[in-house]
Amino acid sequence: MNKILKVALRQQAIYIPSTALNGATGMNPDTALLVANMAKLGFGVSEPLLRALEQTDAACQAQILDQLRNVMGVKLNWAPLVKNWHVPTGESYADHIITYFTNLLGLTGGTRLACGHLIPPHTFPLERYNGCPFCGTPLETAAIEHYGQHKKLRVLELWTLADAEQYLENLLASRTALDATQQSSLRRLLAELPLPAGKIAMRETAITVIDILLEQGRAEKAQALFTTPTDILRYLWFKHTGFLQLVAPKTIIARTKRNGAERRATQKNETSKAAIAASLKLKYRREDAQIVARWINGLSMDAAKICADMHPKRQMWVRFIRALRLAEYSKRAGFEHLRTIMDKFYRGDYEVWQGRLDQFRLRHDASSTFYLLQQRPGLFARSLFANMLWFGPEATIDAFSKVADKVPARLLFTLQMYAGYYFDPYTTRVVKPLGGTAKQLPANKMLTIYTAEELDGMQQAVANLCLEATRKRFAAIPANGRTMYIDPALYKIPLAIGDRSEQIQDLPAALMGTRFPLEGNSIRLFMQWGKGLPAQHLDMDLSCQISYDHKPDYCSFSRLQTTGCLHSGDIRSIPNNVGTAEYIELNVDQLAAAGARYVSFTCNAYSSGSLVPEMVVGWMDSRHKMKISEKTGVAYDPSCVQHQVRITRGLAKGLVFGVLDVAARNIIWLEMPYEGQVVQQLNNNNITGLLKKLDQKMTIGQLLEIKAAAQQLQLADTADADEIYTAKWAMDTAAVTQLFVD
Repeated sequence: MNKILKVALRQQAIYIPSTALNGATGMNPDTALLVANMAKLGFGVSEPLLRALEQTDAACQAQILDQLRNVMGVKLNWAPLVKNWHVPTGESYADHIITYFTNLLGLTGGTRLACGHLIPPHTFPLERYNGCPFCGTPLETAAIEHYGQHKKLRVLELWTLADAEQYLENLLASRTALDATQQSSLRRLLAELPLPAGKIAMRETAITVIDILLEQGRAEKAQALFTTPTDILRYLWFKHTGFLQLVAPKTIIARTKRNGAERRATQKNETSKAAIAASLKLKYRREDAQIVARWINGLSMDAAKICADMHPKRQMWVRFIRALRLAEYSKRAGFEHLRTIMDKFYRGDYEVWQGRLDQFRLRHDASSTFYLLQQRPGLFARSLFANMLWFGPEATIDAFSKVADKVPARLLFTLQMYAGYYFDPYTTRVVKPLGGTAKQLPANKMLTIYTAEELDGMQQAVANLCLEATRKRFAAIPANGRTMYIDPALYKIPLAIGDRSEQIQDLPAALMGTRFPLEGNSIRLFMQWGKGLPAQHLDMDLSCQISYDHKPDYCSFSRLQTTGCLHSGDIRSIPNNVGTAEYIELNVDQLAAAGARYVSFTCNAYSSGSLVPEMVVGWMDSRHKMKISEKTGVAYDPSCVQHQVRITRGLAKGLVFGVLDVAARNIIWLEMPYEGQVVQQLNNNNITGLLKKLDQKMTIGQLLEIKAAAQQLQLADTADADEIYTAKWAMDTAAVTQLFVD
């Protein structure tokens, strides 16, 4: 039950199996206590959920409450470095310098702390600290003191077994790649529920299912899910590195090496390139090697096509072939297909499709290039903009229109959304390579050879083509009625295309670009890290960057106070198992009065390596004033949490997890990794470019309007229509992708 319960909470619901219902009626003391404790955490219950809770026993209710407390981090340490940090301590650089030389020269006098440092008199006000103000080691822990300050509750619904099974089917049928939260939910559901018989839409989803089948000892069932050798390579690389995408080894090595370079005056800890490469070394048991040999031997593709599919990742394949002893297995009886593949692969006796395409393109042979691209409509769509500039818009659009009906809907929407973004010669595009961080790309140089009118015509041609193809697909589907209701909130929720989140959201998940309106004047950022880890030096930093028209500003461990921002103090070590916390308080009125435009929320790994797993970052907001403990400085209240994310395994050294639009008084949820040990290394132009890119995305409401027009449905103002689309329905982003008609 616990696994499904956590998935249900991500959908703003509580899972209660039918076996847990005892048929009792009426409110009982246990249920009343549970509801009261949930309200303290910021959760309310719907009427159906309340009636179901009345029929559960105390053990089931305790399990539900324990899960909610775990998600909200109630059992962790939330004490910052400074007590009542809303009042500055008055510490200065001089205090740090005096303390440094006092300890360096072994002087006496002052207070010796448990960390070993001697704090001289008349420097830091020690009565204001929960730890050492010099080295940032916490010496005291504290629990949450204030609950229920935000009176507006998240109302949770009832989830049944049928809801869990439907959600599992939606995940498997999702027509976009699953983000980290959905991947986690898929694993949890398949651990408790049988695999449905429906088709798996995305290759990355199939890789997760394959991994679960192998864990359950059903390797033979996985064969049907492999259609190309790239699928097999994707699984092998995922199992070895944890990345569902084929991130190149050189990328992993370079990122890990840069993350391991700790920029400190007192210590330099660099991870050697050889050590990182050794961690990527491949080694397989014969049993595992034989399974992979059978998978490749069982592929139904022609040997030449298999080799052509392997060619783009030839170097990786050579390493895997050697590690898996595939040449040895190809000599055995029953592996004749594998033998043919190995022979062709090593002799290079196959034609590479990409090579032919590049050859024709460089010769400016439009007809031959388009002939090849029409064989692979998806690749044609991905290269459409560049081909329009290279061969001209008319010929390219004409060739693409002949295969537009074969292009996945998610690619059509992407083309329609980003056409204006690409064909703007003055826009600097922001892209994120596989395994990399956000990078700026200048506009395509070929844009300069076209006039502004021609570029506008290209943009309009792409938009018209994509919208027309979408209308035809919707028009071919019989309507379920005559009227449609679209919740106004859906016009603010972007489609789940691209920009997938790599971090897990244990509260109701939001898509990148979602805007959270503010209810109060204060925003409190928080970061909690070190859960489940032994006491050690582990320096993670919570910071923010303030963007003004003519200058940037920041608030971090090196600047605890600036206009409209106040930091709770720099912690550089963690206590045993319960972790530690940092906060930043933002005053929106002060920021607006100073002319601030945006405030970017960031977390960074100042210690060697990347952001530590299980770190939780987010922000709190409340219409009412949020209290800070004068005794311990704890400023966390789970009821005030507006959004939070949990860091998982990755290569990020720094992460932007939200942007405050000061004028609009809302917070834009986004996730942008960057290579930065401190917030000053954040490139504000990347933030601006990403925000512009997100603004170009089509919303769910806009897509539904296209559907209504194509199917001749009348839009209704109330929710009594034949087709009803609400914000609750949109929470299941996998279900929303069923609108992507292919």
